[in-house]
Parts: sequence; structure tokens; C-alpha cells
Amino acid sequence: MGSAKVAARPGLRLLPLSVMVIALDQLSKLWIEHRFALYESVRLLPVLDLTRLHNRGAAFSFLAGASGWQRWFFVGLAALVSTGLVIWLAGIRSHAQRWLALGLALILGGAIGNVVDRLRLGYVIDFVHVHWMRIGFDFPAFNIADSAITVGAGLVLLDALLESRRPKPARRDS
Repeated sequence: MGSAKVAARPGLRLLPLSVMVIALDQLSKLWIEHRFALYESVRLLPVLDLTRLHNRGAAFSFLAGASGWQRWFFVGLAALVSTGLVIWLAGIRSHAQRWLALGLALILGGAIGNVVDRLRLGYVIDFVHVHWMRIGFDFPAFNIADSAITVGAGLVLLDALLESRRPKPARRDS
């Protein structure tokens, strides 16, 4: 695709952000992998630990206890979703949809970051552990890819909210 075509598609301009998310995610997981044993934990703040965990499931360890088929299911699902996200990004032609494009690029990078783990290791490395022991709050561990997906989803919702508040052009009936 020529540079003129990419310039005409503002959504595709954000693909380097997706690549950056993948790189940061993989570098952080490699660092954790080489510095921490499984379940090893270091307290950073009273409510925040770095803890190496392996997640064979999806969000909140959904299907983690399945017999192994879930690895390929999640890889295939992520491939389909990633393809759809690239097509959606390519279809964005307005700079007014910058929040949507930014959100989709973050989701794409996060999805691919976790797929790399599934292909390479058979599980996803999680390491950010947020908790508040005084009230018994213990959030499931996550990683940079998960964070990018969450922030991206929030931006997609923000774009939808902003879009719903934009004045609609008057319809011309023939």
C-alpha cells in the first residue's frame, strides 16, 4: 500500500502504536520471565505487587482449567479479531474518529501481545497484581497487553459517546 493511501486512512497511521504495545508487552514479559520464578512476588506499593503468574485461560482465567484446546481457540479468536480490527482501522477516514482509531490500535496491540505468549509458551504471562488486603480486594493479575486492551476499549466507548452527542447532518429527501 502506497504512502498516499495510508495518509488517506488515518486509522492505519496508528499501526505503529500497536507495534509499540506488542514490543513493550513482550519486553516486560521477558524481563519478568528472566527475573522471577513462577509465583514469586515483590511488593512495590501497599496495594501493588509484581507477581509472575501463568494464565492458560482468557480474562479472569476463564477456561484456564480446560484440557488445552482453549490455547488454539484463543489464538484463532485473536487472529479473527485482529483481522477485523485492521479492516476497521483501514476504514476510518475521518480525523474526527481519532479516539476510535486510538482505541482500536491499542486493542490490536494488546491482542497480538497475548497471542505471541500463547504461541510461544502456551499461556500468557501476567505480573501486575493489584490488591487491597484491608477489605479483601484482590484483582486478577494482568500485563501490559491487558492494560492496552482495557484502555482501548474505554476509548472506543468514549468515541461512541462523543459520536452520539455530535449533531447529525440534515437528511435531504429526494
